[in-house]
Amino acid sequence: MPERAEVQVRPGAEGDLEALTDLYNHYVRETAVTFDTVPFTPEERRPWLLSHPVDGPYRLMVATGADPRRILGYATSSPFRAKPAYATSVETTVYAAPDAGRRGIGTLLYEALFAALAGEDLHRAYAGIAQPNEASTRLHERFGFRHVGTYREVGRKFGRWWDVAWYEKEL
Repeated sequence: MPERAEVQVRPGAEGDLEALTDLYNHYVRETAVTFDTVPFTPEERRPWLLSHPVDGPYRLMVATGADPRRILGYATSSPFRAKPAYATSVETTVYAAPDAGRRGIGTLLYEALFAALAGEDLHRAYAGIAQPNEASTRLHERFGFRHVGTYREVGRKFGRWWDVAWYEKEL
């Protein structure tokens, strides 16, 4: 695993689609971090990638190491809800490659994401964290998110119910 100094964070690009899909599919297949239950093909995931341009409030930041084709993780800001009055709110998320956890990748990604969002007309960021997930909770709290409530048994995956704790951050 590369040292943090070797990690580069940049906006996501079309060429990242396959690697991003593979990374996300790991979480679909192996964890309750996402409530998607069926892995995606890169083509099925393309609209998601294209919904995160290099400017504006909906961003995709990727972290790479010595091999720029290998994605170590990514962070996004996405629409919080579809209705117009929610336009100044975003939902943020971070995913690290399974072998890149606990190495500061999430911190680097969120630093870059929130720096990119600083000039946007945004008021709040929200994050839903499937429970338990101490690492994600610590990361979000380190960035100023505060717990605002928990949806109990809101998702069912792998034959069990999962809670989602919701966090918010003023932008």
